[in-house]
Amino acid sequence: MAEILKVTDLVKRYKELIALDHFDMSVNEGEIFGLLGPNGSGKSTCINCIMSLLTYDKGSIKIFGKEMSPKEYDIKSKIGIVPQDVAVYDSLTVYENIDFFCGLYITDKEKRKKYVQEAIDFVALNDFVKFKPKKLSGGLKRRLNIACGIAHKPKLIFFDEPTVAVDPQSRNKILEGIEQLRKGGATIIYTSHYMEEVEQLCDRVLIIDKGHTIAEGTIDELKGMIKKSEIITIEASGVDEKDIEAVRELPNVYSVDYKDNCLKVEAGSGKHNVIDIVNILQDKGYRMKKIFSEQPTLNDVFLELTGKQLRDE
Repeated sequence: MAEILKVTDLVKRYKELIALDHFDMSVNEGEIFGLLGPNGSGKSTCINCIMSLLTYDKGSIKIFGKEMSPKEYDIKSKIGIVPQDVAVYDSLTVYENIDFFCGLYITDKEKRKKYVQEAIDFVALNDFVKFKPKKLSGGLKRRLNIACGIAHKPKLIFFDEPTVAVDPQSRNKILEGIEQLRKGGATIIYTSHYMEEVEQLCDRVLIIDKGHTIAEGTIDELKGMIKKSEIITIEASGVDEKDIEAVRELPNVYSVDYKDNCLKVEAGSGKHNVIDIVNILQDKGYRMKKIFSEQPTLNDVFLELTGKQLRDE
């Protein structure tokens, strides 16, 4: 696959703070690429540098094979951005907003009219074209935000937390739309704190923290990087502490918790983890009601790699 975006050895300093520390990133054509990181990780700085909204101290950013700079208008015309905060004009109607943003790149009136209508159809805002943003619900505003960002048919699109504070129906519509954009030939860079969305959408994920990459790969590859590979939950009443300790001493087990007649075991990779635990409980005569075995989620990966400590905004 062709390389759409290549970030090499990127360094960005704010006085004593190193926001990006020799950071690398590569995105291939047709991917939905997840860029994740806790607050203050350098994620927003990275995006702003890529868009040439920030200068940087060292490194190279190539988009579509060309070096990116503030004056590379040809490159910018092929990029769309859907920011986290809704960025539309309250004084303009839905149609006028989309037409304005599309007009920044598409000067041909007939072509722009066609593109604007296609964007309206894409986000299903046909019934609201004469409304001003203040009359729209949160979900409709998000869809308008997307239409403004993609109306000029960009080849590379940045989505920054596009589903914040929307209802499940609007979220589903937005996620379906992103998949549709990819099928139409766009490459997507997606940032979100909703890990289940990233797990559903993204082909590859990069996790950034303290300005550099701490993990990168497919969802399955990332899950293989952490100690936790299986979470086993067994409902059994009256389990004695010495029998809990026997479970704890099994080779692959590294965490055991027993609360409200529920035994929760976190284990590493192994074919017989459930059987080994059940055998101990059966030998001691415990009656087991329910047994669950779950694989780790992307959220588990994220927390193990970046820590559970709260971050400042």
